[in-house]
Amino acid sequence: MSQLSARPEKPVVGVSMPHESAALHVTGTALYTDDLVHRTKEVLHAHPVQVMKAHGRITALRTEPALAVPGVVRVLTGADVPGVNDAGMKHDEPLFPDEVMFHGHAVAWVLGETLEAARLGAAAVEVELDEKPSVITLEEAIAAESFHGARPTMVTGDVDAGFAESAHVFTGTFQFSDQEHFYLETHAALAYVDEAEQMFVQSSTQHPSETQEIVAHVLGLHSHEVTVQCLRMGGGFGGKEMQPHGFAAVAALGAKLTGRPVRVRLNRTQDLTMSGKRHGFRAEWKIGFDADGRILALEATLTADGGWSLDLSEPVVARALCHIDNTYWIPNARVTGRIAKTNKVSNTAFRGFGGPQGMLVMEDIMGRCAPLLGLDPMELRKRNFYRPGLGQSTPYGQLVTQPERITAVWQQVEENGGIADRKREIAAFNAAHPHTKRALAITGIKFGISFNLTAFNQGGALVLIYKDGSVLINHGGTEMGQGLHTKMLQVAATTLGIPLHKVRLAPTRTDKVPNTSATAASAGTDLNGAAVKNACEQLRERLLRVAATQLGANASDVRIVEGVARTLGSDTELAWDELVRTAYFQRVQLSAAGFYRTEGLHWDAKAFKGSPFKYFSYGAAAAEVEVDGFTGAYRIRRVDIVHDVGDSLSPMIDIGQVEGGFVQGAGWLTLEDLRWDAGDGPNRGRLLTQAASTYKLPSFSEMPEEFHVTLLQNATEEGAVYGSKAVGEPPLMLAFSVREALRQAAAAFGPSGVAVELASPATPEAVYWAIEAARAGVAPRRAEVLSGA
Repeated sequence: MSQLSARPEKPVVGVSMPHESAALHVTGTALYTDDLVHRTKEVLHAHPVQVMKAHGRITALRTEPALAVPGVVRVLTGADVPGVNDAGMKHDEPLFPDEVMFHGHAVAWVLGETLEAARLGAAAVEVELDEKPSVITLEEAIAAESFHGARPTMVTGDVDAGFAESAHVFTGTFQFSDQEHFYLETHAALAYVDEAEQMFVQSSTQHPSETQEIVAHVLGLHSHEVTVQCLRMGGGFGGKEMQPHGFAAVAALGAKLTGRPVRVRLNRTQDLTMSGKRHGFRAEWKIGFDADGRILALEATLTADGGWSLDLSEPVVARALCHIDNTYWIPNARVTGRIAKTNKVSNTAFRGFGGPQGMLVMEDIMGRCAPLLGLDPMELRKRNFYRPGLGQSTPYGQLVTQPERITAVWQQVEENGGIADRKREIAAFNAAHPHTKRALAITGIKFGISFNLTAFNQGGALVLIYKDGSVLINHGGTEMGQGLHTKMLQVAATTLGIPLHKVRLAPTRTDKVPNTSATAASAGTDLNGAAVKNACEQLRERLLRVAATQLGANASDVRIVEGVARTLGSDTELAWDELVRTAYFQRVQLSAAGFYRTEGLHWDAKAFKGSPFKYFSYGAAAAEVEVDGFTGAYRIRRVDIVHDVGDSLSPMIDIGQVEGGFVQGAGWLTLEDLRWDAGDGPNRGRLLTQAASTYKLPSFSEMPEEFHVTLLQNATEEGAVYGSKAVGEPPLMLAFSVREALRQAAAAFGPSGVAVELASPATPEAVYWAIEAARAGVAPRRAEVLSGA
């Protein structure tokens, strides 16, 4: 076992424990960015001047009326920016634009003594616009050839030969929805300037180092003149990876110009109308199977709705291409990705980061083609799994390691869920109930862990031991409720060999750990955990030498377990606090900077080849649904999940992540239906679903009535911190099982052998129309048999 994955005697990792801030969360005492306003004097409040048109060039911006509003202190415009007027890493996102690019685009910000004064001031600003034509939908963008960014193509094998050899060839198109993050805490930032002219920004951000960089270049400063801190976030899900930077820059600019602290906090409607979503996609595909239902060839074009600027759309599309295979070996493939430029908010990272979109395309293909091949969907999926011992690689050239786990998690789900018996029960139920149908579907996942951009796969930490034996850890990861800080505390306590109560964690800030990567790509624990472990190992080695001198032994024979240093084979011991105190008086350094870089990664973005992922996470889920034939309404009766998290660092945290990810995925696939005004009226481009009243989120009523989650056992991951695997993103894709079960339930209302086309999100309305098509025995419009070679 590798040094990174090996666990010492009596580790604190692997123990189920509550979230480190759980008590603070439930008592309401946990502090978030906007809570700090009440602890800060003379704060000014910022309010955006939004233009409610989809596209147009600003011909006049009159701020004088706002300054006449009582309580308004200043109006920020592009003329006030001392550095670079841009909030993005691609330099295509003007902080103060002279061209409105989406409905609700902020073109200026008003600072007021109160939020109400700022709001009234913003309403008084006069903006004249030369309106221009806008592109709102993916269909409009494709027709207008409105694209931006890279257009990668992933090729493996001989696609034309694969189709020539195929016994069955099908084609289709599939368009599916974007998704709103709807984190509990909206975007927020609080900035002030200290006596040394240093800019200090509190920000609800997943990427403090990048927020620091953007603030610095907007203000014309160097990074060492800007400090960004993130206490915690009330959810992020990827929406706070890139998009907080501009809001932090507005607060910082206001603070610099006025000399007073400035707060930016979006209300829910502003957050929904100004911030990006998960990318909606349109896929055009062609697939070939042999006579036994094994995939021989795939050709597809994936078009993502990028919105008005690039943001993270290029890596999102790259990850979608890298995950279109999911758990299936595709010997011949040609898949192209492209990014539509539309006059909507700039879409961004969202849990899974393109992976869900690519995998959904393949799962939709399998679900639609199974009836046409005369196969049970479960059987079709199993026939196409990556198999051990064959050295099979992904279409982009990475060897699939641990393919046996694809089958292992699937089989465990079948056993745990009593699938064979329940399928017979469902068949009997359906035969007896003409107006209500049940169905059970299983889907699996294979998700690559690491950032596609190799440089991001690094992490840092700073660990301090004080004279009294207490320990403070700093690391580059941010806490958004996912339990990263809890795991870091467990890693530190395990590595040092001390009880958990000895360790405390400091808020994430850029003046403690520099140049950190975003807490994203499910890599937060891998990168920061390994960095914390590295720092703690340096300290432990120093302390072992001190202990050896005190105990009269060799350092290699000393162990620190549960806060006591002992020599192997001896009863002599030295308490941790005494050991630390002794080290201090011997002038031994009691702080260490840790670092970790993920090894073994290689990626050629132009050739679209390489090994971009450290490892793959696997999982499988079985979902049983019941559907009403009159309305399309449904309920999830039961879900069984087996998920691979390696050797769990914190099982209760991991199970919570699996449950939460699954429910969020089910929301995307079944409920969450973003609607935009695509008409030619005055509100063209307006987001119609601007609140929880019109955008339906999963709640208790959508939770499975029975929900069983099991972590795969004996699954140590070599080369990852204490043998664990990432958990944040992969479970979201387990929700494919719900959508596939709904497809099969709809099909049960009609004759066998009909492929059911199901919209995504599969709302009750969408399910009802699928039922109607199944009853009519209608072949789907977008999936047709091309040939029977």
